[in-house]
Amino acid sequence: MKVCQITGKSAQVGNNVSHSNKKSKRRFNPNLKSKRLFLEEENRWVTLKVSAAAMRTINKKGLSNTLKNAAALPKIY
Repeated sequence: MKVCQITGKSAQVGNNVSHSNKKSKRRFNPNLKSKRLFLEEENRWVTLKVSAAAMRTINKKGLSNTLKNAAALPKIY
């Protein structure tokens, strides 16, 4: 399942709408990337599946602070 390990973002459900206004179900998947990040406090590399918004948060707040406040992270930290 496609879920961001930092923010908890997952797929949403919506409609494809045609020119004639017919609707069919579709999924909106989050923009996830698998990133290998260095955790300085433990002197090791951590691989996370993160969204683009989570990458911006990591750049802004730092990796260790983001991991401490992560919403959907399984306990690797």
